[in-house]
Amino acid sequence: MTKAEKTATIEALKEKFEETSFFYLTDSSTLTVEQVNNFRRKCFEADIQMKVIKNTLIKKALETAPEDKNYEALYESLKGQTAILFTTTANAPAKVLKEFRKENEKPVLKAAYIDTAVYVGDDQLESLTKLKSKEDLIGEVITLLQSPAKNVISSLQSGGATLSGLLKALEERAGGATE
Repeated sequence: MTKAEKTATIEALKEKFEETSFFYLTDSSTLTVEQVNNFRRKCFEADIQMKVIKNTLIKKALETAPEDKNYEALYESLKGQTAILFTTTANAPAKVLKEFRKENEKPVLKAAYIDTAVYVGDDQLESLTKLKSKEDLIGEVITLLQSPAKNVISSLQSGGATLSGLLKALEERAGGATE
């Protein structure tokens, strides 16, 4: 790889890290070509972009980011072969990894970066699968906001029927008393 190619790769990575809030670092070093192709296919189906890049280039791209991004916590994980999984849904790579590992030993999770939070180690995989996506959280908020309104409407509707029945009974009673 020439110096110009390395520079271009670092620049492309910097852009990718800037536009992506969620990415995973994995080790898939002992997988066969067929297994890697199957894993790539599963990633593609889940809208996850997988890139295998040298650790030194990854680190150089991460070092250019602002300190508040907290990328320093990832540096220890940049050893051995590294595949980066870029995604727009925080828990998608964890679910793909967990599903794929039912039949394979690897890829192993080295680290995950989720909105400045860093999860280091393969033991974090289970908790990462339980993260809620933005769409899930919005759905829950909407459901919570709709609940009181539905209760009020339901009460008014049932109360309205009771009230009209009571008025009708009073009217009939009053009508019968005047005759």
